[in-house]
Amino acid sequence: MTKVSITVDGVLHESEVEPRTLLVHYLREQVGKVGTVVGCDTSSCGACTILLDGRSAKSCSVLAVQADGSSVTTIEGLAGDEWHPVQAAFKECHGLQCGYCTPGMVLSAVDLLSENPNPSEAEIREGLEGNLCRCTGYHNIVKSVALAAQTMKGGKK
Repeated sequence: MTKVSITVDGVLHESEVEPRTLLVHYLREQVGKVGTVVGCDTSSCGACTILLDGRSAKSCSVLAVQADGSSVTTIEGLAGDEWHPVQAAFKECHGLQCGYCTPGMVLSAVDLLSENPNPSEAEIREGLEGNLCRCTGYHNIVKSVALAAQTMKGGKK
């Protein structure tokens, strides 16, 4: 067992983990952040995407020991008293259907918009290409990210 100290959604968690424990399993099983979903376990789908030190990362491809000393933001910790603008835009534009990919899509979009606050449709599609949705066809997801970008710039409330 190896001791790790990881700040998850603003709360420091010190835990003993098996060295081979994936971050996604640590978050779900030891921290209780079940909004971080297990999709493919091969880093192909992006459902497990979190923000690791502010950058999107697929938590099924990171060992918990690799995140020692880091800060993780999950979908549960993204918003404060109100939804994050990306979450609100996903609701407004119906950027989800079954919702399984939504946490990963939202967190990937947050990272995308932090890097590029005014992305084109092509840039949004490219920025989300590591996240798979089997329900929506992506049209409303792209609309959601575009609306969030506009909202975050103060263009629409």
